[in-house]
Amino acid sequence: MTLSPKNSTMPNTHQKDGFTLLSHWGLILVEGPDAATLLQNQLSNSVLSMKRTGLGQIAHGSDAVRLAGYCSPKGRLLASAWLGLFPESTDAEDRFALFISKDIAASIAKRLSMYVLRSKVKVVDVSNDWDVFGVYEADQEQDTLNAPNDSLALRMPDVLIGDTSFQRMLIAQKKSESIESIAGQAELARWNSLEVLSAIPRIVLATQEQFVPQMINFESVLGVDFKKGCYPGQEIVARSQYRGVVKRRLQLAHTASSILALDLAKPGVELFHEGDATQPCGMVVLSAPNPSNLDHIDFQVECKLDALEAGEIHLGKSDGPVLKIDSLPYPLLEI
Repeated sequence: MTLSPKNSTMPNTHQKDGFTLLSHWGLILVEGPDAATLLQNQLSNSVLSMKRTGLGQIAHGSDAVRLAGYCSPKGRLLASAWLGLFPESTDAEDRFALFISKDIAASIAKRLSMYVLRSKVKVVDVSNDWDVFGVYEADQEQDTLNAPNDSLALRMPDVLIGDTSFQRMLIAQKKSESIESIAGQAELARWNSLEVLSAIPRIVLATQEQFVPQMINFESVLGVDFKKGCYPGQEIVARSQYRGVVKRRLQLAHTASSILALDLAKPGVELFHEGDATQPCGMVVLSAPNPSNLDHIDFQVECKLDALEAGEIHLGKSDGPVLKIDSLPYPLLEI
């Protein structure tokens, strides 16, 4: 699938496939001989020995695509990003692309740049110069995804909705008047829904420094490498894992759609248990209306485990909309 030129139309049948501009996603490029060393010392996942992916090719698999977190010294996630290694040519220096929430891209690029010092690497937030697109396809017997020749593209994990498996891909391309940069509402709604239902979290400005990685299952979706060397917050992340002190986890949930629920369905909104109206028991990580069930809003929520044992959990306030907890699509990592 390629991006469409302006004034063309892209047929979409029952939202089984589509592409959309992701204006809430940004892009950071980290380039130079020391790029891998810089990121290895800063991120929660290893970037060493990653497979190079050429322009127009699609990074796919754990050797070419990594999910990684960027933590504060206290072990709290400042950012999460999907990474690929995309040199400009076969003999060019390393260039890592970090697909990241746009509202934190500039601050994260600035923070990474603080650690460059004498290293031969440059860190640039190119979110205003590149567009990020999301592509999805359903129930393909063969892998039919493809990307424009001058783009950076990576496959994200598939998402199973009922009996339908959706392939997903992120594409970054320099802004151009020849490329349509309009988000189709139906396609964007489907993409956002798939992201929420994947149960793979994404940090945004409203949730910065709210979670240790395990609190949102980041280790269980392969965003943490416990065998790599040190990085900011590494000791706290490791202690949380090996001493078994994780008392909060990411859950999938839904609530009936209403004006109030839609207003409260935002990252950073707190959750309350009916047994304690004064203290929040969790927080919204991501949310999206369900395009297949217009009466539902789906959520990723971080929540105290003991709050799940009995009683109702409310969105936004003690008498807010009731959240119903759903099953995760993956097992939690056991050490």
